[in-house]
Amino acid sequence: MHIVAALFVDDFSMRQVEGPSTRLDLKGVYFSQVAPQPLPCTLSPHLVVLIYRPAESKGDGVLQVVFHPPGVAPDVSSGLSSGATTEGTPPMAQHASPFTVEPGKFTYRLVRAELPITEFGQVIAHSRIDNGPWLAVPLTILPPVATS
Repeated sequence: MHIVAALFVDDFSMRQVEGPSTRLDLKGVYFSQVAPQPLPCTLSPHLVVLIYRPAESKGDGVLQVVFHPPGVAPDVSSGLSSGATTEGTPPMAQHASPFTVEPGKFTYRLVRAELPITEFGQVIAHSRIDNGPWLAVPLTILPPVATS
């Protein structure tokens, strides 16, 4: 199995069309977000991860997502359960979600993180299935917009 895409979204829905076929409606895809207030604050972005299973692969797995600042990579030797990263920095947030998917089909996982933000800049969401390769998705946190 492998991750087809991982995106931050405002809204996500599914609908059936003729075939039978399924459509995924991704609304408000973003890679930056304005902080709701001065720092420190907490953000709760939604990351949708799309997963594909080829017919010949096993049908169950665990999606792992680890959020941390740039330059800090997840610890691939000990996995998500340790909560550590390669530089000994604990993750800002982490998530693990088991899933099952039929041969030749897709599934998705919607991950909502509670991120403690203490400085503006990027947060990286690293995602992987089981012990597979990590996929990095950056999210840039911007200062609040001044109102006049």
